[in-house]
Amino acid sequence: MPKTIIVSNRLPVKISKTDDGYVFSSSEGGLATGLGSVYKHGNNKWIGWPGIEVTGQHDRENIRHQLDEMSLVPVFLEQEEINQYYEGFSNDVLWPVFHYYISTYTVYKQSYWEYYNIVNRKFRDEILKIAEPGDVIWIHDYQLLLLPSLVRAELADVSIGFFLHIPFPSHEMFRNIPWRYELLEGLMGADLIGLHTFDDVRHFTGSVSRILPVTVSANIITTGERSLVVESFAMGIDVNKYATLPLKKNVKDHISAIKEAFKNSKLILSIDRLDYSKGILQRLQAFEQLLQKHPEYAEKITMYMIVVPSRDTVPQYAQLRDEIDKRVGNINALYRKMDWTPIHYYYRSFPIEMLSALYASADVCLVTPMRDGMNLVSKEYVASRINDDGVLVLSEMAGASKELIDALIVNPNNINEVCEAIITALNMPHDEQKERMQQMRALVTKFNILHWVKIFMDKLKEVKQMQRSMQTRHVSFGTEQSIVKRYSKTKKRIIFLDYDGTLVGFKPNILQANPDRELFAIIDKLTEDTANEVVMISGRKHKNLGEWFGDKNVYLIAEHGAWFKEQNKSWHKISGLSDNWKQDILPVLETYVDRTPGSFIEEKTYSLVWHYRNAQKGLGELRANELMNNLKYLASDKGLQLLPGDKVLEVKNVEINKGKAALLLVEKDNYDFIIAFGDDYTDEDIFKALPDNAVTIKVGSNVSTAKFYLRNPAEVRKLLLSFTETGALEVKG
Repeated sequence: MPKTIIVSNRLPVKISKTDDGYVFSSSEGGLATGLGSVYKHGNNKWIGWPGIEVTGQHDRENIRHQLDEMSLVPVFLEQEEINQYYEGFSNDVLWPVFHYYISTYTVYKQSYWEYYNIVNRKFRDEILKIAEPGDVIWIHDYQLLLLPSLVRAELADVSIGFFLHIPFPSHEMFRNIPWRYELLEGLMGADLIGLHTFDDVRHFTGSVSRILPVTVSANIITTGERSLVVESFAMGIDVNKYATLPLKKNVKDHISAIKEAFKNSKLILSIDRLDYSKGILQRLQAFEQLLQKHPEYAEKITMYMIVVPSRDTVPQYAQLRDEIDKRVGNINALYRKMDWTPIHYYYRSFPIEMLSALYASADVCLVTPMRDGMNLVSKEYVASRINDDGVLVLSEMAGASKELIDALIVNPNNINEVCEAIITALNMPHDEQKERMQQMRALVTKFNILHWVKIFMDKLKEVKQMQRSMQTRHVSFGTEQSIVKRYSKTKKRIIFLDYDGTLVGFKPNILQANPDRELFAIIDKLTEDTANEVVMISGRKHKNLGEWFGDKNVYLIAEHGAWFKEQNKSWHKISGLSDNWKQDILPVLETYVDRTPGSFIEEKTYSLVWHYRNAQKGLGELRANELMNNLKYLASDKGLQLLPGDKVLEVKNVEINKGKAALLLVEKDNYDFIIAFGDDYTDEDIFKALPDNAVTIKVGSNVSTAKFYLRNPAEVRKLLLSFTETGALEVKG
């Protein structure tokens, strides 16, 4: 039976060494809770590092056996691997770049990268020991970016999901990483890539489209034979746990003690792990400004600040801790009264019962990171407010701000804004607090951790189904044989061939996309068979097609059906069409050429084409959308059609249509085999116009009304050659 394998850097248990051996304790993290609903059932597993170095073989086997009873599989790492892969590449390269701290904290060392590869391969090896075809593998976070492709190379049929728990940076930041190409290639092995917010999705697809040779359409990335999906899934928390904790006796006792200790002042809560991305110093600066500018709040407010130790052996983190200590000490020294201390500061972790009591007691929760993937502290505070009171001040740089819109949203860099938000929170009427908190509690309750797991897994199944439906439509060997067999049994055939993108690949310069010897040979072989009517139907200028194929036994249709040329005859064009509209449209297109370096205009008899293949990536698409919006009403008034294509936007008479042109030829004779190849929007008109028994093939994409698709011009040529070889065999027979 297929199983689900969860893979993360750390296992959901803490292992500590004692004189008597190793002690195991469960992790209380949100991810462990949510994924517990997955890995604790059936034969599912969770693979990860146990958190400590285990050197002895006997100890390793003992730990492996004990973890197996909990459905856990360890990946044992040497101390040097931990130093270079985890502390090095993960936390000195990826973490600062992904959190926009590139210049201050990033260290690019080749050895870091080498160990990152080694450890990702170690994880792969553990997966391969237990994974089977049909399994679902869900990989988590930035420490394992190479793993999806490493697994895909060995297990082509498994479903692979990947979720990034930190922000994904803009292309401008990401491209600074020397190994940017390899990191993105590693992720391309996944079927579904999940990120916290739509901004992260946009940044990711932007980097992929600029760095990798793939096709990106909205949130679908097509790489080689596969399409994968990138989507945002806002992670939730175990709401039930945080909503019921304040009702427990020991938590109630903590709440009573806190309220007694701070009965004369309002409590402002701040909880963070020690990290430069959390904005702790800026938060202290805002609090100090409040006390400085508004002395009336002295003795009426107290900040309860918890900083959980993290990586404080690393110089930058040790320096940050020292700066926090100094800043807290200065504020307390300046503003402390005999029976009042402005900041109660704790540099240690607290048990969950105490955290729950603080969440339930604090009048204001201050969550102002400089950059954060989601930030679950904000959601934990909301879930703990069972009386629907309290105010959340939340950074717009945290992913949670996209959901918790009823919080007081602030820019953490704007110290004055944070200061004013604290004052607003302290003075917010109870009714407004209740209204805001009820909205946030409803949202946090609905979009909880189990919901997050479910929608991710549901989407992964959906993506896999999409991929399978694409596989059935691709002209595989079996499908090709079926089409060729049908071809060989027919006596009257018509073959419609688009040119650019179908028979030849796209070139930076449209004049470079000339036919080659192989293509001429294929056309000659097809036309030698008297049963074949070969029709070249293209958006190209009629002069181009005439120069290339005028002497061939091919029926030519140029400029989407504006010009026709039968074999051994002259060109003729559709009558009754006007090109007077060009004088109004051309100046608009010229404006966009002026604004978009690398773009140019191509003029045809009854159409104008704006090309942007050589424009800067992203800019061309942006301008094309602008141009579409600018022209749509003008085009409609003048009876024109706007055709977006592959790096082009064409404006043409609405009467000109490839579908109409193709249908005219089909209706002239009684063909028993009709086939059409095309790669863009204009070819959809042919696919729709042809009768149901026609074989229609889209090139380069599976999003089409065509019955089948081929990946590229090379596959088109291969199929056409199969036709000619079949014909040759029949003639010999």
